[in-house]
Amino acid sequence: MFEAAEVGNKVEKEVYDREVPKLREALLKAQMAFAGSDFAVAVIVGGVEGAGKAETVNLLHEWMDARGIQTHAFWEATDEERERPPMWRFWRVLPPKGRMGIYFGSWYTRPIIDHVFGQTDAAQLDRSLARVVDFERMLHNERVLVLKFWMHLSRKAQKHRLKALEKDRLQSWRVTPTDWKFFKKYDLFRDVSEQALRRTSTGEAPWHIVEGTDERYRNLTVATKLLETFRQGLKEAGVRASRPRPHPDRPAPKPVNMLSQLDMKLALSDKEAKAKLSKLHAKLNLLTRRLYEQRKGMLLVFEGPDAAGKGGAIRRLTQAMDARNYQVMSVAAPTDEERARPYLWRFWRNLPRLGRVTIFDRSWYGRVLVERLEGFCHQEDWQRAYAEINAFEDELAEFGIILVKFWLQLSQREQYRRFKEREHTPYKQYKLTEEDWRNRKKWDAYEAAACEAVERTSTPSAPWVLVEAENKEWARVKVVRTVVKRLEGVLER
Repeated sequence: MFEAAEVGNKVEKEVYDREVPKLREALLKAQMAFAGSDFAVAVIVGGVEGAGKAETVNLLHEWMDARGIQTHAFWEATDEERERPPMWRFWRVLPPKGRMGIYFGSWYTRPIIDHVFGQTDAAQLDRSLARVVDFERMLHNERVLVLKFWMHLSRKAQKHRLKALEKDRLQSWRVTPTDWKFFKKYDLFRDVSEQALRRTSTGEAPWHIVEGTDERYRNLTVATKLLETFRQGLKEAGVRASRPRPHPDRPAPKPVNMLSQLDMKLALSDKEAKAKLSKLHAKLNLLTRRLYEQRKGMLLVFEGPDAAGKGGAIRRLTQAMDARNYQVMSVAAPTDEERARPYLWRFWRNLPRLGRVTIFDRSWYGRVLVERLEGFCHQEDWQRAYAEINAFEDELAEFGIILVKFWLQLSQREQYRRFKEREHTPYKQYKLTEEDWRNRKKWDAYEAAACEAVERTSTPSAPWVLVEAENKEWARVKVVRTVVKRLEGVLER
Protein backbone atom coordinates (compact mmCIF):
# COMPACT_ATOMS: atom_id res chain seq x y z
CA MET A 1 0.00 0.00 0.00
CA PHE A 2 2.68 2.52 1.01
CA GLU A 3 4.94 1.68 -1.94
CA ALA A 4 2.85 3.98 -4.14
CA ALA A 5 3.83 6.88 -1.87
CA GLU A 6 7.58 6.23 -2.18
CA VAL A 7 8.04 6.78 -5.92
CA GLY A 8 9.31 10.36 -5.74
CA ASN A 9 6.27 12.38 -6.80
CA LYS A 10 7.16 16.02 -7.43
CA VAL A 11 5.55 19.17 -8.76
CA GLU A 12 7.66 21.75 -10.55
CA LYS A 13 7.66 25.28 -9.18
CA GLU A 14 6.22 26.76 -12.39
CA VAL A 15 3.29 24.33 -12.31
CA TYR A 16 2.73 24.96 -8.62
CA ASP A 17 2.74 28.73 -8.99
CA ARG A 18 0.27 28.45 -11.85
CA GLU A 19 -2.15 26.08 -10.10
CA VAL A 20 -2.20 27.53 -6.59
CA PRO A 21 -4.18 30.76 -7.32
CA LYS A 22 -6.88 28.82 -9.17
CA LEU A 23 -7.08 26.18 -6.48
CA ARG A 24 -7.30 28.72 -3.65
CA GLU A 25 -10.10 30.59 -5.39
CA ALA A 26 -12.04 27.38 -6.02
CA LEU A 27 -11.57 26.26 -2.41
CA LEU A 28 -12.87 29.52 -1.00
CA LYS A 29 -15.92 29.52 -3.27
CA ALA A 30 -16.71 25.92 -2.38
CA GLN A 31 -16.22 26.61 1.33
CA MET A 32 -18.61 29.59 1.19
CA ALA A 33 -21.26 27.51 -0.58
CA PHE A 34 -20.73 24.61 1.81
CA ALA A 35 -21.29 26.88 4.83
CA GLY A 36 -24.98 27.02 3.98
CA SER A 37 -25.42 23.26 3.63
CA ASP A 38 -26.51 20.68 6.21
CA PHE A 39 -23.21 18.80 5.85
CA ALA A 40 -19.98 19.01 7.86
CA VAL A 41 -16.46 17.87 7.03
CA ALA A 42 -14.09 16.02 9.38
CA VAL A 43 -10.48 15.95 8.10
CA ILE A 44 -8.14 13.37 9.66
CA VAL A 45 -4.44 14.19 9.30
CA GLY A 46 -2.27 11.23 10.21
CA GLY A 47 0.98 9.63 9.13
CA VAL A 48 4.64 9.40 10.01
CA GLU A 49 6.46 12.10 11.92
CA GLY A 50 8.19 14.66 9.72
CA ALA A 51 5.90 14.05 6.72
CA GLY A 52 4.41 17.56 6.80
CA LYS A 53 1.22 17.16 8.79
CA ALA A 54 1.53 20.49 10.62
CA GLU A 55 2.61 22.33 7.48
CA THR A 56 -0.41 20.99 5.61
CA VAL A 57 -2.86 22.06 8.30
CA ASN A 58 -1.29 25.52 8.47
CA LEU A 59 -1.63 25.76 4.70
CA LEU A 60 -5.35 24.99 4.83
CA HIS A 61 -5.83 27.75 7.39
CA GLU A 62 -3.92 30.11 5.12
CA TRP A 63 -5.70 29.21 1.89
CA MET A 64 -9.22 29.08 3.31
CA ASP A 65 -11.43 31.15 5.61
CA ALA A 66 -10.13 30.09 9.01
CA ARG A 67 -13.43 31.14 10.64
CA GLY A 68 -15.03 28.04 9.16
CA ILE A 69 -12.32 25.67 10.46
CA GLN A 70 -11.79 24.17 13.89
CA THR A 71 -8.50 22.37 14.44
CA HIS A 72 -8.07 19.93 17.31
CA ALA A 73 -4.82 18.33 18.44
CA PHE A 74 -5.11 15.21 20.58
CA TRP A 75 -2.14 14.66 22.84
CA GLU A 76 -2.24 12.59 25.99
CA ALA A 77 -5.76 12.40 27.41
CA THR A 78 -6.60 14.94 30.10
CA ASP A 79 -8.00 13.94 33.50
CA GLU A 80 -11.45 14.91 32.27
CA GLU A 81 -11.07 12.76 29.15
CA ARG A 82 -9.74 9.75 31.04
CA GLU A 83 -12.92 9.73 33.11
CA ARG A 84 -15.05 9.03 30.03
CA PRO A 85 -14.98 6.39 27.29
CA PRO A 86 -12.11 6.92 24.80
CA MET A 87 -14.38 8.21 22.00
CA TRP A 88 -15.84 10.96 24.20
CA ARG A 89 -12.98 13.35 23.43
CA PHE A 90 -13.70 13.04 19.69
CA TRP A 91 -17.49 13.15 19.90
CA ARG A 92 -17.52 16.38 21.86
CA VAL A 93 -15.61 18.30 19.14
CA LEU A 94 -17.43 17.06 16.06
CA PRO A 95 -17.97 19.98 13.65
CA PRO A 96 -21.45 21.48 13.22
CA LYS A 97 -23.16 21.70 9.86
CA GLY A 98 -21.47 23.99 7.38
CA ARG A 99 -18.09 23.81 9.10
CA MET A 100 -14.90 21.79 8.91
CA GLY A 101 -13.01 20.10 11.74
CA ILE A 102 -9.34 19.14 11.35
CA TYR A 103 -7.95 16.45 13.63
CA PHE A 104 -4.25 16.08 14.50
CA GLY A 105 -4.26 12.60 15.86
CA SER A 106 -7.61 10.88 15.93
CA TRP A 107 -9.48 7.74 16.86
CA TYR A 108 -6.73 5.85 14.97
CA THR A 109 -3.80 7.01 17.06
CA ARG A 110 -4.23 5.01 20.25
CA PRO A 111 -5.18 1.65 18.61
CA ILE A 112 -2.10 1.78 16.37
CA ILE A 113 0.37 2.88 19.08
CA ASP A 114 -0.98 0.42 21.64
CA HIS A 115 -0.59 -2.47 19.22
CA VAL A 116 2.90 -1.45 18.12
CA PHE A 117 4.08 -1.37 21.74
CA GLY A 118 2.43 -4.67 22.61
CA GLN A 119 -0.32 -3.31 24.83
CA THR A 120 -3.05 -4.94 22.72
CA ASP A 121 -3.25 -8.17 20.76
CA ALA A 122 -4.47 -8.72 17.21
CA ALA A 123 -8.04 -9.40 18.30
CA GLN A 124 -8.18 -6.17 20.31
CA LEU A 125 -6.80 -4.18 17.39
CA ASP A 126 -9.35 -5.69 15.03
CA ARG A 127 -12.14 -4.90 17.49
CA SER A 128 -10.99 -1.28 17.72
CA LEU A 129 -10.82 -0.95 13.94
CA ALA A 130 -14.27 -2.49 13.50
CA ARG A 131 -15.63 0.11 15.91
CA VAL A 132 -13.92 2.84 13.89
CA VAL A 133 -15.58 1.60 10.69
CA ASP A 134 -18.98 1.68 12.39
CA PHE A 135 -18.30 5.16 13.79
CA GLU A 136 -17.29 6.60 10.42
CA ARG A 137 -20.26 4.98 8.71
CA MET A 138 -22.51 6.63 11.28
CA LEU A 139 -20.83 10.01 10.64
CA HIS A 140 -21.41 9.59 6.91
CA ASN A 141 -25.06 8.73 7.46
CA GLU A 142 -25.37 11.78 9.73
CA ARG A 143 -23.99 13.99 6.93
CA VAL A 144 -20.44 14.36 8.18
CA LEU A 145 -18.04 13.83 5.28
CA VAL A 146 -14.91 12.09 6.55
CA LEU A 147 -11.72 12.93 4.65
CA LYS A 148 -8.64 10.98 5.77
CA PHE A 149 -5.04 11.82 4.80
CA TRP A 150 -2.04 9.67 5.66
CA MET A 151 1.23 11.55 5.12
CA HIS A 152 3.90 9.02 4.28
CA LEU A 153 7.68 8.95 4.13
CA SER A 154 9.98 6.01 3.50
CA ARG A 155 12.27 5.02 6.34
CA LYS A 156 15.21 6.70 4.65
CA ALA A 157 13.25 9.85 3.88
CA GLN A 158 11.92 10.12 7.43
CA LYS A 159 15.40 9.77 8.96
CA HIS A 160 16.72 12.43 6.59
CA ARG A 161 13.81 14.73 7.43
CA LEU A 162 14.19 14.40 11.20
CA LYS A 163 17.94 15.02 11.05
CA ALA A 164 17.45 18.07 8.84
CA LEU A 165 14.95 19.53 11.28
CA GLU A 166 17.28 18.88 14.21
CA LYS A 167 20.09 20.81 12.50
CA ASP A 168 17.82 23.80 11.83
CA ARG A 169 18.06 26.08 14.87
CA LEU A 170 14.61 27.52 14.15
CA GLN A 171 12.89 24.14 13.78
CA SER A 172 14.84 21.76 15.99
CA TRP A 173 12.14 22.07 18.65
CA ARG A 174 9.83 20.10 16.40
CA VAL A 175 11.83 16.89 16.83
CA THR A 176 11.20 15.18 20.17
CA PRO A 177 12.57 12.04 21.83
CA THR A 178 9.20 10.43 21.07
CA ASP A 179 9.78 10.95 17.34
CA TRP A 180 13.04 8.98 17.50
CA LYS A 181 11.42 6.36 19.75
CA PHE A 182 8.77 5.80 17.09
CA PHE A 183 11.36 5.85 14.32
CA LYS A 184 13.14 2.88 15.90
CA LYS A 185 9.94 0.91 15.35
CA TYR A 186 9.40 2.24 11.82
CA ASP A 187 8.88 -1.19 10.22
CA LEU A 188 6.39 -2.29 12.86
CA PHE A 189 4.54 1.01 12.66
CA ARG A 190 4.40 0.61 8.90
CA ASP A 191 2.93 -2.88 9.12
CA VAL A 192 0.33 -2.01 11.74
CA SER A 193 -0.62 1.25 10.04
CA GLU A 194 -1.04 -0.49 6.70
CA GLN A 195 -3.30 -3.05 8.36
CA ALA A 196 -5.34 -0.27 9.95
CA LEU A 197 -5.68 1.67 6.71
CA ARG A 198 -6.72 -1.38 4.70
CA ARG A 199 -9.31 -2.32 7.32
CA THR A 200 -10.82 1.16 7.54
CA SER A 201 -10.62 2.51 3.99
CA THR A 202 -14.29 2.29 3.03
CA GLY A 203 -16.61 3.81 0.48
CA GLU A 204 -17.92 6.18 3.14
CA ALA A 205 -14.47 7.19 4.41
CA PRO A 206 -11.57 6.23 2.11
CA TRP A 207 -7.95 6.88 3.00
CA HIS A 208 -5.77 9.08 0.79
CA ILE A 209 -2.07 8.26 1.13
CA VAL A 210 0.04 11.31 0.30
CA GLU A 211 3.76 11.19 -0.39
CA GLY A 212 5.24 13.78 1.92
CA THR A 213 8.71 14.24 0.41
CA ASP A 214 7.87 17.11 -1.95
CA GLU A 215 6.05 20.00 -0.28
CA ARG A 216 4.44 21.29 -3.47
CA TYR A 217 3.11 17.88 -4.44
CA ARG A 218 1.74 17.34 -0.93
CA ASN A 219 0.00 20.72 -0.83
CA LEU A 220 -1.70 20.36 -4.21
CA THR A 221 -2.79 16.78 -3.51
CA VAL A 222 -4.41 17.60 -0.17
CA ALA A 223 -6.08 20.80 -1.36
CA THR A 224 -7.45 19.11 -4.49
CA LYS A 225 -8.94 16.24 -2.50
CA LEU A 226 -10.51 18.71 -0.09
CA LEU A 227 -12.05 20.65 -2.98
CA GLU A 228 -13.49 17.39 -4.34
CA THR A 229 -14.99 16.66 -0.93
CA PHE A 230 -16.67 20.07 -0.70
CA ARG A 231 -18.14 19.59 -4.16
CA GLN A 232 -19.30 16.09 -3.28
CA GLY A 233 -21.04 17.45 -0.19
CA LEU A 234 -22.76 20.20 -2.18
CA LYS A 235 -23.92 17.65 -4.74
CA GLU A 236 -25.31 15.35 -2.04
CA ALA A 237 -26.96 18.32 -0.35
CA GLY A 238 -28.80 19.04 -3.59
CA VAL A 239 -29.99 15.44 -3.79
CA ARG A 240 -31.17 15.50 -0.17
CA ALA A 241 -33.05 18.74 -0.72
CA SER A 242 -35.19 17.01 -3.32
CA ARG A 243 -36.13 14.14 -1.01
CA PRO A 244 -39.74 14.02 0.20
CA ARG A 245 -40.38 14.92 3.82
CA PRO A 246 -40.28 11.99 6.26
CA HIS A 247 -43.57 10.29 7.03
CA PRO A 248 -44.79 9.06 10.42
CA ASP A 249 -44.50 5.32 10.94
CA ARG A 250 -47.36 3.91 13.00
CA PRO A 251 -46.82 0.18 13.65
CA ALA A 252 -49.52 -2.00 15.17
CA PRO A 253 -48.69 -3.94 18.35
CA LYS A 254 -48.86 -7.72 18.52
CA PRO A 255 -51.92 -8.94 20.47
CA VAL A 256 -49.57 -10.54 22.98
CA ASN A 257 -46.32 -8.74 23.71
CA MET A 258 -43.88 -8.15 26.55
CA LEU A 259 -45.65 -5.00 27.73
CA SER A 260 -49.20 -6.32 27.57
CA GLN A 261 -48.11 -9.35 29.62
CA LEU A 262 -46.83 -7.32 32.56
CA ASP A 263 -48.77 -7.92 35.76
CA MET A 264 -50.42 -4.57 36.43
CA LYS A 265 -51.99 -5.83 39.66
CA LEU A 266 -48.68 -5.70 41.50
CA ALA A 267 -48.99 -3.08 44.21
CA LEU A 268 -47.75 -1.85 47.54
CA SER A 269 -49.54 0.29 50.08
CA ASP A 270 -48.10 3.68 50.91
CA LYS A 271 -47.04 2.36 54.33
CA GLU A 272 -45.32 -0.70 52.84
CA ALA A 273 -43.53 1.39 50.25
CA LYS A 274 -42.24 3.88 52.82
CA ALA A 275 -40.85 1.08 54.98
CA LYS A 276 -39.11 -0.60 52.06
CA LEU A 277 -37.77 2.67 50.64
CA SER A 278 -36.37 3.66 54.01
CA LYS A 279 -34.16 0.55 54.07
CA LEU A 280 -33.29 0.80 50.39
CA HIS A 281 -32.36 4.47 50.69
CA ALA A 282 -29.89 3.68 53.46
CA LYS A 283 -28.21 1.09 51.23
CA LEU A 284 -28.29 3.35 48.16
CA ASN A 285 -26.67 6.20 50.04
CA LEU A 286 -23.77 4.01 51.10
CA LEU A 287 -23.44 2.41 47.67
CA THR A 288 -23.32 5.71 45.78
CA ARG A 289 -20.64 6.91 48.19
CA ARG A 290 -18.72 3.71 47.44
CA LEU A 291 -19.33 4.36 43.74
CA TYR A 292 -17.55 7.70 44.15
CA GLU A 293 -14.72 6.18 46.18
CA GLN A 294 -14.15 3.40 43.64
CA ARG A 295 -14.33 5.82 40.69
CA LYS A 296 -17.02 4.08 38.70
CA GLY A 297 -19.64 5.89 36.65
CA MET A 298 -23.34 5.05 36.51
CA LEU A 299 -25.94 5.95 33.91
CA LEU A 300 -29.67 5.42 34.44
CA VAL A 301 -32.20 5.70 31.60
CA PHE A 302 -35.93 6.19 32.11
CA GLU A 303 -38.45 5.69 29.31
CA GLY A 304 -42.16 5.00 29.19
CA PRO A 305 -45.55 6.56 28.40
CA ASP A 306 -46.51 10.00 29.67
CA ALA A 307 -47.55 9.95 33.36
CA ALA A 308 -45.97 6.53 33.94
CA GLY A 309 -44.13 7.91 36.96
CA LYS A 310 -40.63 8.43 35.62
CA GLY A 311 -40.15 11.69 37.50
CA GLY A 312 -41.41 10.22 40.77
CA ALA A 313 -39.12 7.21 40.47
CA ILE A 314 -36.14 9.46 39.75
CA ARG A 315 -36.90 11.57 42.83
CA ARG A 316 -36.98 8.44 45.00
CA LEU A 317 -33.48 7.68 43.79
CA THR A 318 -32.02 11.15 44.22
CA GLN A 319 -33.47 11.49 47.72
CA ALA A 320 -30.79 9.03 48.86
CA MET A 321 -27.92 10.52 46.85
CA ASP A 322 -25.44 13.36 47.36
CA ALA A 323 -26.51 16.15 45.01
CA ARG A 324 -22.85 16.86 44.21
CA ASN A 325 -22.46 13.44 42.63
CA TYR A 326 -25.43 13.19 40.27
CA GLN A 327 -27.23 15.13 37.58
CA VAL A 328 -30.63 14.62 35.98
CA MET A 329 -30.91 15.30 32.26
CA SER A 330 -34.48 15.94 31.08
CA VAL A 331 -34.44 15.33 27.35
CA ALA A 332 -36.72 17.47 25.19
CA ALA A 333 -36.65 18.51 21.54
CA PRO A 334 -33.06 19.12 20.35
CA THR A 335 -31.72 22.67 20.26
CA ASP A 336 -30.28 24.28 17.12
CA GLU A 337 -26.79 23.45 18.41
CA GLU A 338 -27.76 19.80 18.85
CA ARG A 339 -29.51 19.52 15.48
CA ALA A 340 -26.32 20.75 13.79
CA ARG A 341 -24.45 17.60 14.85
CA PRO A 342 -24.95 13.80 14.73
CA TYR A 343 -27.93 12.55 16.71
CA LEU A 344 -26.00 10.93 19.58
CA TRP A 345 -23.76 13.98 20.13
CA ARG A 346 -25.94 15.56 22.79
CA PHE A 347 -25.92 12.33 24.81
CA TRP A 348 -22.20 11.65 24.48
CA ARG A 349 -21.36 15.12 25.78
CA ASN A 350 -23.36 14.51 28.98
CA LEU A 351 -21.84 11.21 30.04
CA PRO A 352 -21.00 10.97 33.76
CA ARG A 353 -17.51 11.37 35.10
CA LEU A 354 -16.08 8.53 37.15
CA GLY A 355 -17.70 8.32 40.55
CA ARG A 356 -20.83 10.14 39.43
CA VAL A 357 -24.34 9.28 38.26
CA THR A 358 -26.22 10.72 35.30
CA ILE A 359 -29.96 10.09 35.04
CA PHE A 360 -31.70 10.57 31.70
CA ASP A 361 -35.41 11.35 31.89
CA ARG A 362 -36.02 10.19 28.32
CA SER A 363 -32.99 9.53 26.19
CA TRP A 364 -31.46 8.52 22.86
CA TYR A 365 -34.41 6.15 22.41
CA GLY A 366 -36.40 9.13 21.19
CA ARG A 367 -35.16 8.40 17.66
CA VAL A 368 -36.87 4.98 17.56
CA LEU A 369 -39.94 6.20 19.47
CA VAL A 370 -41.22 9.76 19.09
CA GLU A 371 -39.12 10.66 16.03
CA ARG A 372 -40.21 7.47 14.27
CA LEU A 373 -43.88 7.84 15.10
CA GLU A 374 -44.15 11.58 14.50
CA GLY A 375 -42.18 11.62 11.25
CA PHE A 376 -39.30 13.74 12.57
CA CYS A 377 -36.72 11.59 10.78
CA HIS A 378 -36.62 9.41 7.68
CA GLN A 379 -37.20 5.67 7.85
CA GLU A 380 -33.55 4.83 7.17
CA ASP A 381 -32.52 7.04 10.10
CA TRP A 382 -34.59 5.32 12.77
CA GLN A 383 -33.98 1.87 11.30
CA ARG A 384 -30.19 2.18 11.58
CA ALA A 385 -30.51 3.76 15.03
CA TYR A 386 -30.94 0.38 16.75
CA ALA A 387 -27.44 -0.73 15.74
CA GLU A 388 -25.97 2.69 16.59
CA ILE A 389 -27.59 2.63 20.02
CA ASN A 390 -26.29 -0.87 20.73
CA ALA A 391 -22.78 0.19 19.69
CA PHE A 392 -23.02 3.28 21.91
CA GLU A 393 -24.14 1.29 24.93
CA ASP A 394 -21.49 -1.39 24.32
CA GLU A 395 -18.82 1.32 24.47
CA LEU A 396 -20.20 2.59 27.76
CA ALA A 397 -20.26 -0.89 29.27
CA GLU A 398 -16.78 -1.75 27.97
CA PHE A 399 -15.42 1.37 29.66
CA GLY A 400 -17.03 0.28 32.92
CA ILE A 401 -20.03 2.58 33.14
CA ILE A 402 -22.86 0.85 34.99
CA LEU A 403 -25.87 1.23 32.68
CA VAL A 404 -29.43 0.47 33.79
CA LYS A 405 -32.42 1.11 31.50
CA PHE A 406 -35.97 1.27 32.85
CA TRP A 407 -39.20 1.09 30.89
CA LEU A 408 -42.14 2.11 33.10
CA GLN A 409 -45.49 0.84 31.80
CA LEU A 410 -49.05 1.60 32.86
CA SER A 411 -52.50 0.99 31.34
CA GLN A 412 -54.42 3.43 29.18
CA ARG A 413 -57.10 3.66 31.86
CA GLU A 414 -54.59 4.58 34.58
CA GLN A 415 -52.91 7.11 32.31
CA TYR A 416 -56.28 8.79 31.72
CA ARG A 417 -56.94 8.92 35.44
CA ARG A 418 -53.57 10.52 36.10
CA PHE A 419 -54.10 13.03 33.30
CA LYS A 420 -57.42 14.12 34.80
CA GLU A 421 -55.81 14.31 38.24
CA ARG A 422 -53.13 16.62 36.87
CA GLU A 423 -55.78 18.68 35.11
CA HIS A 424 -57.55 19.39 38.39
CA THR A 425 -54.50 19.80 40.64
CA PRO A 426 -53.03 23.32 40.29
CA TYR A 427 -49.45 22.38 41.20
CA LYS A 428 -49.49 19.47 38.72
CA GLN A 429 -51.09 21.25 35.76
CA TYR A 430 -47.71 22.20 34.30
CA LYS A 431 -47.04 18.49 33.69
CA LEU A 432 -49.99 18.12 31.30
CA THR A 433 -49.82 19.46 27.74
CA GLU A 434 -51.89 19.20 24.59
CA GLU A 435 -49.18 16.96 23.20
CA ASP A 436 -49.83 14.46 26.01
CA TRP A 437 -53.47 14.20 24.95
CA ARG A 438 -52.49 13.84 21.29
CA ASN A 439 -50.04 11.05 22.12
CA ARG A 440 -52.82 9.09 23.83
CA LYS A 441 -54.47 8.66 20.44
CA LYS A 442 -51.33 6.86 19.24
CA TRP A 443 -51.12 4.50 22.19
CA ASP A 444 -51.01 1.31 20.10
CA ALA A 445 -48.29 2.64 17.81
CA TYR A 446 -46.16 3.75 20.76
CA GLU A 447 -46.60 0.35 22.40
CA ALA A 448 -45.51 -1.45 19.22
CA ALA A 449 -42.48 0.82 18.78
CA ALA A 450 -41.54 0.38 22.44
CA CYS A 451 -41.67 -3.41 22.17
CA GLU A 452 -39.46 -3.34 19.09
CA ALA A 453 -36.98 -0.99 20.79
CA VAL A 454 -36.76 -3.23 23.86
CA GLU A 455 -36.42 -6.39 21.78
CA ARG A 456 -33.67 -4.97 19.59
CA THR A 457 -31.63 -3.13 22.24
CA SER A 458 -31.84 -5.35 25.31
CA THR A 459 -28.32 -6.77 25.31
CA PRO A 460 -26.19 -8.59 27.89
CA SER A 461 -24.26 -5.39 28.57
CA ALA A 462 -27.35 -3.15 28.63
CA PRO A 463 -30.55 -5.09 29.43
CA TRP A 464 -33.92 -3.41 29.86
CA VAL A 465 -35.77 -3.56 33.16
CA LEU A 466 -39.55 -3.53 32.63
CA VAL A 467 -41.39 -1.91 35.51
CA GLU A 468 -45.08 -2.46 36.29
CA ALA A 469 -46.06 1.16 36.97
CA GLU A 470 -49.83 0.92 37.46
CA ASN A 471 -49.14 1.34 41.15
CA LYS A 472 -46.67 4.17 41.80
CA GLU A 473 -45.43 2.75 45.08
CA TRP A 474 -44.62 -0.63 43.53
CA ALA A 475 -42.79 1.03 40.62
CA ARG A 476 -40.70 3.28 42.85
CA VAL A 477 -39.62 0.46 45.10
CA LYS A 478 -38.75 -1.78 42.13
CA VAL A 479 -36.62 0.95 40.55
CA VAL A 480 -34.67 1.71 43.73
CA ARG A 481 -34.25 -1.99 44.54
CA THR A 482 -32.93 -2.68 41.02
CA VAL A 483 -30.32 0.08 41.29
CA VAL A 484 -29.24 -1.15 44.72
CA LYS A 485 -28.86 -4.74 43.49
CA ARG A 486 -26.91 -3.64 40.43
CA LEU A 487 -24.49 -1.60 42.52
CA GLU A 488 -24.08 -4.41 45.04
CA GLY A 489 -23.21 -6.78 42.22
CA VAL A 490 -20.56 -4.50 40.74
CA LEU A 491 -18.89 -2.63 43.57
CA GLU A 492 -16.16 -4.07 45.72
CA ARG A 493 -16.91 -4.35 49.41
